[in-house]
Amino acid sequence: MACSRLSVPEQSGDRALRAAAPQDYRELARRRLPHFLFEYIDGGANEEVTLRRNSADLESVALRQRVLKDVSQIELSTELFGHTFAMPVGLAPIGLAGMNARRGETQAVRAAEAAGIPFCLSTVSACSLEEVAKAAAGPFWFQLYMIRDRGFMRELLQRARAVNCSVLVFTVDMPLPGSRYRDYRSGLAGAPGLHGQLRRVWQAARKPRWAWDVGVCGRPHTLGNVAPVLGPNSGLEDFFAWMSGNFDPTVTWRDLDFIRSEWDRPLVIKGILDIEDARAARDCGADGVVVSNHGGRQLDGVPSTVQALPQIANEVGDALAVLADGGVRSGLDVVRFLTLGARAVLLGRAWVYALAARGQSGVEHLLSLVSNEMRVAMALTGNTRVDDIRRNSLVHLENKSTIGQTGIQDT
Repeated sequence: MACSRLSVPEQSGDRALRAAAPQDYRELARRRLPHFLFEYIDGGANEEVTLRRNSADLESVALRQRVLKDVSQIELSTELFGHTFAMPVGLAPIGLAGMNARRGETQAVRAAEAAGIPFCLSTVSACSLEEVAKAAAGPFWFQLYMIRDRGFMRELLQRARAVNCSVLVFTVDMPLPGSRYRDYRSGLAGAPGLHGQLRRVWQAARKPRWAWDVGVCGRPHTLGNVAPVLGPNSGLEDFFAWMSGNFDPTVTWRDLDFIRSEWDRPLVIKGILDIEDARAARDCGADGVVVSNHGGRQLDGVPSTVQALPQIANEVGDALAVLADGGVRSGLDVVRFLTLGARAVLLGRAWVYALAARGQSGVEHLLSLVSNEMRVAMALTGNTRVDDIRRNSLVHLENKSTIGQTGIQDT
């Protein structure tokens, strides 16, 4: 049987759960994906304290409802790095995203373009820069780690320029991979050789529609951007070995001079949680920062993005575009982050759940839900433009979790 065009067939039981809300896509993804892939998306580091904290602290942000204002015309568009986007939302870089749907990153970039928002391709994507560029109608963003082999980094940056990537997102919070125990329990990591392969094959066989649509028709299963150094027949074991051996723990702020010498377009530093690091990013000539704890996947026990964002936005928001991620599951969460000082918000797990469940159409539907939820939240807080959203749209909650700790006040 030949592979059909890109599609995501329904599995048994899917009809009982339709994605009425953004959060529904998580369960649909769990039903569709092999266990090891779902756990890779869903999990965090160590005991996952920060993973839970990101969502809990974001949920605790109380918006200030305002009434009897003319909110008949809601405008979501925003400007970032010289481009106007339909809303202040982007698709964050996610490693191995292309394994969750057939040639997944190509489907995601088309969904982002249909919604008028930016898509950021991970260094460790399944699809290469060139393949995504062929699927895209315009420029997209590229995410890069500091790699020991500076020559290979230079080649990656040259390839990104050649396909007209407009923004470089440089991730700095991964000198070493975090301790992600779910990956060991699921058999994704720490299961070398034939035994590990058979374990993953068995999990895939239990999801026959994924096995056909992605496992068979979605080949090749390589890391497109690093295939030149890993080889065409590389697999998951090679991926984890490459990550452990090639991320550079010696990198310092001085090494950003190398990035700047090779990249003359907007540069965004991702993984900022501390105000001193935000100042350093500003002083080194970055154009933006992403306040982020890597979705709780790196150092467990660090502050949530909600805790870190307001002070950083106050300090460098006039000089840099301050973006944020972590725990975002809805348009309401996007508005919460905007009230705390973010210029835009990156969706991470949310879009990969939707991709796994329904492919491009799932991501498009998710983004339409996010847009609608933003419009409702803005209308009921009395804001008609994204630039109008300020901290006076917050209720100051005395002695309540992280909101009291951030010093947010109802001005």
